[in-house]
Amino acid sequence: MNPPLLSVRNLSVQFRHRHETTYAVQDVSFDLHAGETLGIVGESGSGKSVTCSALMGLLPCPPASIPQSSRALFDGRDLLKLREHELASLRGQQISMIFQDPMTCLNPCMRVGDQVAEPLVLHKGLSRREARARAVEELALTGIPDPEQRALAYPHEFSGGMRQRVMIAMALITRPRILIADEPTTALDVTVQKQVLDLLRARQQELGTAVILITHDLGVVKNYAHRIQVMYAGSIVESAPADELIAHPLHAYTRSLLASMPAARPKGERLRPIPGLPPTLKHPVLGCSFRPRNIIGNPDLCPTDHTPPLIEISPSHFVRNCPGCLASSDI
Repeated sequence: MNPPLLSVRNLSVQFRHRHETTYAVQDVSFDLHAGETLGIVGESGSGKSVTCSALMGLLPCPPASIPQSSRALFDGRDLLKLREHELASLRGQQISMIFQDPMTCLNPCMRVGDQVAEPLVLHKGLSRREARARAVEELALTGIPDPEQRALAYPHEFSGGMRQRVMIAMALITRPRILIADEPTTALDVTVQKQVLDLLRARQQELGTAVILITHDLGVVKNYAHRIQVMYAGSIVESAPADELIAHPLHAYTRSLLASMPAARPKGERLRPIPGLPPTLKHPVLGCSFRPRNIIGNPDLCPTDHTPPLIEISPSHFVRNCPGCLASSDI
């Protein structure tokens, strides 16, 4: 296999506020290969968006801090050690990001065509006229009807699904090597969700872009990701090829997420919600972080004095080696 396009090792992120520290991400490692889609799944507050924001250099430091031992190698350079001007030259050109809410990310005072064209002016040195023509072409490729006229419109004149298409056009117009899609289907109905995800996949296949797809919905990534990484309380609890993870989930949290999906239950059968809330992460988690909410495994077997290590249980299938969370699984 070719070397990874992005290699993240032992990424940790802490936020310091007055006398409190929040341990948002703890020792996250993964590889991303060219053309691959990596799905990162977990509840709100599990550390998904913080992980990718750290890679993009979007976290203000302070209050955020990243240990020197953390690494994120892209093209032989550590993204976590680059200066701001070096990161600025990569953002929007080599690595792009689609954010959760396009309405708050698009400038309400700029025409859509100018916003889509802006990365070409900043990173490729094109004139405004040339960039605008390319923007119209990109809007057409994302399925926006009458792109020449719609390029003259403002964001509030678009529907939610159309605004998300604009964000995709803006992110891909420079042909980046990595695209981070942070909850790209939030607040969209199911039909529009599928349209947006199908568009994203089609454009990815055309351009060969590697994609990190962040979501809380396993139903979204199981059809679009090559590999799925499940995060809980700032850490990876399970990671495997998508088909393998859906067919043979091992960790109690992964199994709980699947059990809570309406599509995974027979019609008329009650859902199995996960009780309680994730930990606040105001202190480093000692022991199994999922123990208080573990109703699928055996919480009595979950360790309380050490964090279970991430081990390879089968080829390319990694899971936290917690006896309580692995209880009653297939192993």
